[in-house]
Amino acid sequence: MNITRKAYAYLLEWKASENRKPLLLRGARQVGKTTLIRDLAREFSNYIELNLEREADKNLFITDDVSKILNAAYLLKGVVPSKKPTLLFIDEIQESPKAIQLLRYFFEEKPDLYVIAAGSLLEFAMQQVPSFPVGRIDHLYLHPLNFEEYLGGLNHTNAMDILKTIPVPDYAHQIMLDLYHEYAIIGGMPEIVGQYIDSKNIAMLSKTYSSLWQTYTDDVEKYARNTTEKNVMRHVIQTAPYELDRIKFEGFGNSNYRSREVGEALRSLSLARIIQLVYPTTNLIPPITPNLRKRPRFQFLDTGLLNSILGLQGEMITIQDLNDFHRGKIIHHLICQEIISTYDELRYIPHFWVREEKDANSEVDIVLRHSEYLIPVEVKSGKQGRLRSLHQFIDRTNHPYAIRMYAGSFSIEKHTTPSGKLYYLMNLPYYLGGRITDYINYLIKSTK
Repeated sequence: MNITRKAYAYLLEWKASENRKPLLLRGARQVGKTTLIRDLAREFSNYIELNLEREADKNLFITDDVSKILNAAYLLKGVVPSKKPTLLFIDEIQESPKAIQLLRYFFEEKPDLYVIAAGSLLEFAMQQVPSFPVGRIDHLYLHPLNFEEYLGGLNHTNAMDILKTIPVPDYAHQIMLDLYHEYAIIGGMPEIVGQYIDSKNIAMLSKTYSSLWQTYTDDVEKYARNTTEKNVMRHVIQTAPYELDRIKFEGFGNSNYRSREVGEALRSLSLARIIQLVYPTTNLIPPITPNLRKRPRFQFLDTGLLNSILGLQGEMITIQDLNDFHRGKIIHHLICQEIISTYDELRYIPHFWVREEKDANSEVDIVLRHSEYLIPVEVKSGKQGRLRSLHQFIDRTNHPYAIRMYAGSFSIEKHTTPSGKLYYLMNLPYYLGGRITDYINYLIKSTK
């Protein structure tokens, strides 16, 4: 499966850089880290791959001498040392905090060697590293495939070109919407996407989805400190997908667990990037400051995985507008997933906005920082008049720009809020969620 990934372009730039540092590739299990590096290995004359889940590979890092480690790796893997470019890939590095610590010495003592390490649950492993090599390694976070990368897997180059055309042409709208609908059902886990491209049969994917979810559950439980913590974590991961809106920690999932117990379990799942807590903000201008005293929402690693757990995929095939399905939560979740995939920051999450006052509660689905503005984004079907919360945001903020994500065609409309403030509403089809930053630029430039 040929997938065009933004991360691959980053890796090529890293390879060409004169100031190259060892690179730590991060992300949840099964998002394609190993496959990506094996693709990159074709650019090198020599390639050494270590997997620290194998005892023999892990034992190489007993010593602090990186020359001995490298020579032993050459011997163990049957690679002949040479002066040609050599890529050393250390996979599953979370199994050895010592190996993470030694990355700095590869940077200092072997500057000609290209070193990439990858792992899942790295946040847990880093807590055991006595001296993390800050400033001596670079980081790259890998997400599930976004829509553009999904199209790359389909080898649908025409659709990829359309996605990069601003504004999107009207004639392509329904085709792009149909492709996105398919992507919304399946999600972006590389193994799942590869199987679907080969079989075109959604029913055949259920076993792989279940296996992935069980793997995540087993992984995180390894880091529970006692049986009670393990039980809470298992309960949370089993019940979290069924929460449709903002959550409470106390008694989570109809349990008797206390707020502190549930909070600790959720923080562990957040470290593993399986389930993120998304807190609201009350800000109207940058920066976005999450309000940790207000109830959060969940953002799962992958929408397709969430669909499978909830048993929704069969129903989704016949739905015309995804906003009419499951109270709009699935399409909102996927658009957030798309936005997350466009950011390089390791912990980036798009927040939502709330105004909670005695006689007036308002909520905007997503707020995004753009220069000196916070841009409100609503995921809505229906008429412009339903955007009451968005109007309240616009009335109070320092700019006239708003976005609605929906199943309709692209357009920019001029409106006024009920209180009389002029603003520009850009209507974006769902499939442009991953291009939202480019379209915000377009909106601002075209309305000045």
